Amino acid sequence: MDIELVIEVTELRGTLNNSAAGRDFASLLPMTLTLADFHGTEKISDLPRPLSTEGAPAGTAASAGDITYYAPWGNLALFYRDFPYSDGLVRLGRLDPGAADVLAGLDDHTTVTIHAAD
Repeated sequence: MDIELVIEVTELRGTLNNSAAGRDFASLLPMTLTLADFHGTEKISDLPRPLSTEGAPAGTAASAGDITYYAPWGNLALFYRDFPYSDGLVRLGRLDPGAADVLAGLDDHTTVTIHAAD
């Protein structure tokens, strides 16, 4: 599923994978979240409910541009820098090239609206 993240006047695009977690995330759309920076590596936000991780590996490494779910905390994590393997990290999809640079420059408490792309 193609998605769009609207941050103020900037629109970022991405694609969700067809995993149980990706489909479950898609079922929550549209939604508006407030992003916070975490470790100078990712933008995170709590989700309204836990996502299904059925069939997901125990964890994964993240690359800049990955859309992920961190199951232990129940939050969305949008990576703008690479990150080593982490237990409980589930890849939901990928942002289009250049999106990681935009994410890196966002202030804490930036609001993002995520919806299915047209």
